[in-house]
Amino acid sequence: MSEDEALDRLRVLAVERLAYEFVGSDRLIRAALDALLVGVDSPSLARLAGLTRREEPEASGLFESVVDELALRDGLPTDQGDAAWWIVRRALVQIVDGTVDPVEGADRVWDLARPGHWFDRTVSPVVQGLITAYDVNDDEPARLEAAREEIRAAARTVLALPEPPKA
Repeated sequence: MSEDEALDRLRVLAVERLAYEFVGSDRLIRAALDALLVGVDSPSLARLAGLTRREEPEASGLFESVVDELALRDGLPTDQGDAAWWIVRRALVQIVDGTVDPVEGADRVWDLARPGHWFDRTVSPVVQGLITAYDVNDDEPARLEAAREEIRAAARTVLALPEPPKA
């Protein structure tokens, strides 16, 4: 992992905390440790990376301090809906570029595109592809690959659209 990748991971966690409202302290501590090991430095980062299990309740506050000390909020979404869309869009890009399995990426999209989100209709083709994949039996690899391709195609289509209008 490079320093840039570690900082990106911290940014993603910051956005996930805004979108999901909860990210486990174990993920925050691990990301801090990984960042520290590749040369990222800030006072709160070192403290966060070294938390013991008993000190885990401090992780959330320390993570917020890390984000501030490293100025990681610049250019990131500032409200829950925009944060959810940012994560969805990132998952769609990863599906298309092959850095994440389409079923795994579509599952992330589904997590955030529940009915009522302002972009749920926009990503419904991706969610439909996921449902198709879930309906495939373990002994049908060709059908599973077809479902993965359905998800990839849907992700490409959604990424080509203008940003959905907010409700």
